Amino acid sequence: MNIQKILQRMLADIRHFRFAFLCSLVFAIAATLLNLYAPLCIGTIIDRITAQKTPADIFSQSFLLIIVYLLYSLTIWGMMLATNHIAYSFGYAMRTALIKKLEKLPVSFYDTQDHGDLMTRFSNDVDLMADGLLQGLSTLLSGIVTVIAAIAFMFSINLTMTIIVILCTPLTFLVGKIIAQRSHKYFVAQANDLGHLNAHTQEMLHGLRTLKIYGQEAAAYQKFQSLNQTLYQSGQKSQFYGSLVNPSTRLVTNMAYTIVGVSGAILALSQRISIGNISSFLLYSNQFSKPFNEISGVMTQLQSAMASAQRVFALLDTGEESSADSGTITSVCGHISFSHVSFGYDPYHLLMQDLCLDIPAGSRIAIVGRTGAGKTTFINLLMRFYELNSGVITLDGTDITKMSREDLRCHFGMVLQDTFLGEDSIYQIIAYGKKNATKEEIIQAAKQSGAHEFIKKLPQGYDTQLNSNSFLSQGQRQLLSITRVMLMDPAILILDEATSNMDTRSEAHVNAAMEKLMQGKTCFVIAHRLSTIIDSDRILVMEQGSIIEQGTHEELLTKQGAYASLYNSQFIHPTK
Repeated sequence: MNIQKILQRMLADIRHFRFAFLCSLVFAIAATLLNLYAPLCIGTIIDRITAQKTPADIFSQSFLLIIVYLLYSLTIWGMMLATNHIAYSFGYAMRTALIKKLEKLPVSFYDTQDHGDLMTRFSNDVDLMADGLLQGLSTLLSGIVTVIAAIAFMFSINLTMTIIVILCTPLTFLVGKIIAQRSHKYFVAQANDLGHLNAHTQEMLHGLRTLKIYGQEAAAYQKFQSLNQTLYQSGQKSQFYGSLVNPSTRLVTNMAYTIVGVSGAILALSQRISIGNISSFLLYSNQFSKPFNEISGVMTQLQSAMASAQRVFALLDTGEESSADSGTITSVCGHISFSHVSFGYDPYHLLMQDLCLDIPAGSRIAIVGRTGAGKTTFINLLMRFYELNSGVITLDGTDITKMSREDLRCHFGMVLQDTFLGEDSIYQIIAYGKKNATKEEIIQAAKQSGAHEFIKKLPQGYDTQLNSNSFLSQGQRQLLSITRVMLMDPAILILDEATSNMDTRSEAHVNAAMEKLMQGKTCFVIAHRLSTIIDSDRILVMEQGSIIEQGTHEELLTKQGAYASLYNSQFIHPTK
């Protein structure tokens, strides 16, 4: 996306703030006219001094000048208030659009993105866009009015000197444009390098304990230094070229200012212009060139804003999940069928091919296999986190692609090994999947899961606020997760070895709660410890995306195949 398209898109978003833009424009016009009227007052004062007028005449004109500057300051303040409102409202709108976009993007998008880089787009990039918009907008509004009005005033004083000033203007534009074009790529590189550095920093902080365990602090530090050095180099280049703009354009305008001064002196010697008019014209000449110098002064910030806007718009333009589905199922039994399903994260390398499977409602299905066998993929397809390459998955006879994702997923409850609770009160955390739940329903669900006993012992009971650093044990966190699903009462459950990281006592509590939760529901249990799935109605053994064995625990042991090998590796040890 080139600079022109980015700028057009940013300006198109400003149309939502028409009133603030109109106020800013009115204040800009008023401030500029007042600022341009001041040189006339100054010229008049000088002419009255040279003509030896009375002190009263001089003081009256001076008092008028003070009033003009006071009103000018007030109108500038009004313009800045309006442009600030536009900039901060723009930033608010951009963040809102980004979070809505992220909610609509497929899970596959996050598989290839650094979360730290995404956070940089939310914070740093949006701030740079808003700041650049604020500076650029205020400079543009006042600059346009200043240039037009200054030309009019200069023409009224002297035509020759006005032509000299105007002829020097294209050179100022040309110098600024050449430098801006050369520096844009460095600002884009700087924004991308900052995103990579933030992503690595977030990863370091998240895995700091692991780094220390394996003695990888030095390696992580070296990678950080490498990324930091890359950012330093791109930043140095962008700032070097950006810093050339203002001095270069000021050089051109100062040369023009000198030529105008010499021309005025020659005209004054021939009695064709007064000293006061020369002073006024020089001030107007300075006012005329000021917008160009200001634009060059904020060019570096605008370049950063354009680079950040390019990254933000790229995220906003990312393809979303398809939403051509609108069917609903009001009552779900939990009968699931896979019919000739094929899928691959890379369409040219299928992981799952021609999978057929029928699961009656109320069945308890265990899914086992080595790491990478396709267990998680199986669940991802069932939840429509990814779309099939071919085949059909049905829920109670309805193709799940004919249902909205929201409607499909509301019939599933998930209890995962990595528990996500959120940052809220325990009441709200339990009600995560049923926002209209009453307190009585929440407490009843907690009693059923066994979480009520420890919740009532917390400092504020159900009103206790939790966050990522809360003091709850893994077992307590899982009980809250189970309570949340129990309150939803979905027809289908997905359990991913929720007790694998617990002590024996906590595991017993959670297993008891899960047994209550699974009653009468279709359950999928991703098992790592085979002792937990012996009583399953059916066990699916997966390998490279395919179901290579299925049956009950006893049936699979009798076959002496892949399942028996996995089971024996966990429970039968060689004699020492």
